[in-house]
Amino acid sequence: MRMRRSILLLALLLLTAPTAFADEIKVMTSGAFTAAYLELAPAFERATGVRVVTEATSIGAGPTGIVARLDRGEAIDVVIVAEGDFERLTKAGRIRPGTRVDLARSAIGMAVRRGAPRPDISTVDALRRALLNAKSIAYSASVSGTYLSTELLQRLGIADEVLAKSRRIENERVGAVVARGDAEIGVQQISELLPIAGIDLVGPLPPEVQRVTVFAAGVGAASASPALAARFIAFLASPAAADVIRQTALEPIVAAPKPGSDPTPRENGRQYASPPEPQQAGRPSWRVSVRVVSAPWLASRSPARARSPRSAYASTGRRRRKSTSRPTFSRCCARSAWAATGRRSR
Repeated sequence: MRMRRSILLLALLLLTAPTAFADEIKVMTSGAFTAAYLELAPAFERATGVRVVTEATSIGAGPTGIVARLDRGEAIDVVIVAEGDFERLTKAGRIRPGTRVDLARSAIGMAVRRGAPRPDISTVDALRRALLNAKSIAYSASVSGTYLSTELLQRLGIADEVLAKSRRIENERVGAVVARGDAEIGVQQISELLPIAGIDLVGPLPPEVQRVTVFAAGVGAASASPALAARFIAFLASPAAADVIRQTALEPIVAAPKPGSDPTPRENGRQYASPPEPQQAGRPSWRVSVRVVSAPWLASRSPARARSPRSAYASTGRRRRKSTSRPTFSRCCARSAWAATGRRSR
């Protein structure tokens, strides 16, 4: 009788216990948006009580890449990739049509190992000389590397010479390869180069040959929580997130709220708080540990987290500079990029 009563009690507890995955969303992001995402996700968690689980922080290649994993039917709630990859994934049925939200524009830059001479790349001719004089070059397997290897070098008329000494990096950051000394220079999205310790940013490519890429977010076709996924995407595209995105050498694309839209996310019959705008009087410190909003509206929400995103800058020990004016993207995306080089934009 006692065993029977224990079994009934256990069954009752299982029926009434909250589902472990009811309040979480799974996110895959391309590397260019990773630094901004890792800063913003914890703020969304604290504000809503929804756990954000990071499943990928690079587009990757082969069976472990984002495309291959989505093709295998993984239940991902939010997908953040370059617009070309986004459209292909949507057509393939991996992202829900009509859920695209553009988040940021990204420019390409060059980096060298910390302390190494920085080549002049301020003009097209100077860039051509820098690429020809480099002993070895690393470039990414994503959109920036595709542009370099299939368009830019051909435009510069140096494809044969440069590709022979270049290496396509698939499963790690280009900056990490340069930091180890395995390549003299690296070319990748500026937002992917900046967080890497052990390298110096030379600067963005000249405007005449720059390639600006839009990164967009959408709801995964197999998402178990599409409403929460849409709310998280809306937060990433909100004015509250713009400053953090801008600090990672991206130009934010702030989405206008839809007329009559419900600002409060709902999922599985539950209602969640929506992240409000940050208070201007309590702007965050512009250090490594920057968070998108000030503490007052987060104080009442501090649930325990598991597998939560952590700052991409935590191990770099770098400080960020506060921009005194809103940068325009027409000058190669990034005052923050030039700030890292110690140069003034022309």
